[in-house]
Amino acid sequence: MKHKTLYIVTTGLLLLSMVLAGCQTQAAATPTPTLAPTPTEVPTPAFQPLKLEAADCSYGGELKSIEAVDALTVKFTLCAPDPAFPAKVAFASNEILPKALLDSTGGDSAKIGANPIGTGPLMLKEWQHGDHITLVANPNYWGGVPTINTMIIKSSKEPAQRLLELQSGNADGIALVGTDDIPTVKKDPNLAYYPAPATNTLYFGMNNTKPPFDNEKVRQAFAMAIDKQRIVDNFFPIGSTVADQFVYPELKPGYTDGFKWYDYNKDQAKQMLTDAGFDFNQTILFSYREASRGYAPQPGKIAQDLQAQLADIGVKIKLDVQESGTLLSNAKEGNLSFFLLGWGEDYPDATDWYDYHFSAEHKDFGTPYPDLVDAMKKAGQSADPAVRQKYYDTVNELVKQHIPCIPIAHGANGNAYKASVKNVIVGPYNENYPWMQTGSGQLVYLGSAEPISLWCGDEEDGETIRACMQIYEPLLRYKYGASQTEPALATGYEANADLTEYTFHLRPNVKWSDGSAFTAADVFATYTAMWDAKNPNHKGNTGTFQYWSGLFSQFLNPPPPTQ
Repeated sequence: MKHKTLYIVTTGLLLLSMVLAGCQTQAAATPTPTLAPTPTEVPTPAFQPLKLEAADCSYGGELKSIEAVDALTVKFTLCAPDPAFPAKVAFASNEILPKALLDSTGGDSAKIGANPIGTGPLMLKEWQHGDHITLVANPNYWGGVPTINTMIIKSSKEPAQRLLELQSGNADGIALVGTDDIPTVKKDPNLAYYPAPATNTLYFGMNNTKPPFDNEKVRQAFAMAIDKQRIVDNFFPIGSTVADQFVYPELKPGYTDGFKWYDYNKDQAKQMLTDAGFDFNQTILFSYREASRGYAPQPGKIAQDLQAQLADIGVKIKLDVQESGTLLSNAKEGNLSFFLLGWGEDYPDATDWYDYHFSAEHKDFGTPYPDLVDAMKKAGQSADPAVRQKYYDTVNELVKQHIPCIPIAHGANGNAYKASVKNVIVGPYNENYPWMQTGSGQLVYLGSAEPISLWCGDEEDGETIRACMQIYEPLLRYKYGASQTEPALATGYEANADLTEYTFHLRPNVKWSDGSAFTAADVFATYTAMWDAKNPNHKGNTGTFQYWSGLFSQFLNPPPPTQ
């Protein structure tokens, strides 16, 4: 526009000089100005479709291919029907990261956590390891302006300390109110208690590659030797129940009505151990972490009670306390012999329970049981609930026979907030932290442990998931306080009749927290970094990507097994 104006003015002056020249002696010619060329707009490069495809399905995984069809379309082709695929996609381990971030960090969780870039309502301001994480509102968030503009996440492993911080006003909300503290919270008019669904199971795991648990009869004897009701009565809040199966009773298909676990019988347990040639002089290491969970509100006391119960039948137990991340890593690698862990449901399908724990890719309990793996696989690939339940009935029988673990309890639990914090929603899979309401717009939340990293693709701890869910988003997400999915980075999807193809349509005009545009290339980069073990971004933290193998079975191009 400036060039055009200059041209008009200059041309007028030139004409005027020509008129004057006709009346006077000829003046020197006025040079014509050289105009700069009009800049041309550089076209945005057309989106290049992307596709990663397995040669065939013999590699053992669920995915046949992933395609970024165009900038706003992603297609997944599966090796077998999976009715739970949308539920899996909505889980936090499948939150999308920018391709640029993955490429620049090589998929290294530590580097990603130093400067994460997401599409979620909050973004990282600082992480002072060992003290706190500060999240602030994402100005580019597509879903509106959060009511919380600053969220500070701290941690304390002691429930009593968390409550003290809440009562003193240093925290606005706390995770997992201690068993003995729940009545105190409920009676305090300045506090509010929010119960969470008991969609969890505490279990004692046993590795069948580590003596004495390489003997099935020994594992069965241990299952009879533990008084689970005593543990629930002494160390769990009111409303908790004894677990008689690995999954909780409301999970259908999955839970088998009328099917029960072994009865508690310590005399029979001791006789079975004697008959199996058990060495009563040995000392067995029992590993656990002090971090409380909904399934283990008092892990130290539970471990001590287990030690005392087994001493009653002459079994010697040495307690082994490990840091939370170390314990999880050791469990994944199959390094633990006898250990306390548990599970809180990630999405409402039995595959989240059985496939994650007992599939061929998992080492927690040692060598997988082929008959159990086969029954799980058939259950997970059927779209008919009745057929699925039939196979899960077999799965439950096989878990009882093989005893990869001893299910102990389904723990009632809840969180607490100042009564002044409004619009609090505590659901089975999330809490609405960015949309809670405080007078200052700041929310200080105290968890039971610090996050391990800020890429949930290669973590499985609840603290990491809590932080990740504020920064990143999956294609679908769970409604706050509910088990139904809703659109997130995808506005919707279609599936073919046999549930082997899912096509997701991405939300247009979404920006990352750094202002760059979100496209299907980011979805493709995130999923393939986890799926393909040869992908340069397949690094993470431990490199095991255990959630991926639990959700979708084998990796593409897996490394050779270690000896």
